[in-house]
Amino acid sequence: MSSGAAPGRPGMTTTFVLVPGAGGDTLFWYRLVAELDDRGHAALPVELPVRDDSAGLDAYADAVVAAIGNRSPVVLVAQSMGGLTAPLVAERVPAQLLVLLNAMIPRPGETGGEWWTATGQGEAAAAYRRTLGLPAELDDDATYFHDVPADVAAVYMDQEFAQSGRPFEDPWPLDRWPDVATRVVAGREDRLFPLEFQRKLAAERLGLDVDEVPGGHCAALSHPVELADRLESYLGSR
Repeated sequence: MSSGAAPGRPGMTTTFVLVPGAGGDTLFWYRLVAELDDRGHAALPVELPVRDDSAGLDAYADAVVAAIGNRSPVVLVAQSMGGLTAPLVAERVPAQLLVLLNAMIPRPGETGGEWWTATGQGEAAAAYRRTLGLPAELDDDATYFHDVPADVAAVYMDQEFAQSGRPFEDPWPLDRWPDVATRVVAGREDRLFPLEFQRKLAAERLGLDVDEVPGGHCAALSHPVELADRLESYLGSR
């Protein structure tokens, strides 16, 4: 894969296709959508079949491909669990760029359920939390929303969370990473996938460096301006 960005054709609006993590909630992206819209880009948050216990990774990829339709050029932005789905989409649509945001990076044949142990995520998260003087186990508020404005977190946490375990059962079906320019973006204060954990994962599995943004696992909610700056910089448009 390539780490270089490929600018779109002059005069064409880039569509940022926003693939969510567990829960598949489009609300997760609403602050980033507003920021990208203000800059003249199109933003497409995708809803996934998270309540369907028959829907595996293929169904998740189908949902993203259907949402894209004939839009072009597109940049795929995958949050957390979305890292399992977005590369499958990149094999099926002419994506300009694939951006992994605090994302799972799978290996061929590895299930999402196996990923946590195979990568050492639990130990890495616990060690990082100890450096902050926090307990190894945190509730969802302290894990995901510690840096999100209280009013924003309240709106998001008021939604019913649902995520079937079905897609975590599927072996990741590609035999290699798709041939699309890829960037890895990590929040400096991510308490679920700590920055150094993401550096190690990106280096080992993709041979790529990590680009940092401020914020934790939900940087799209806590720092949409800085995240939009980073995404836009990949287009060479700033």
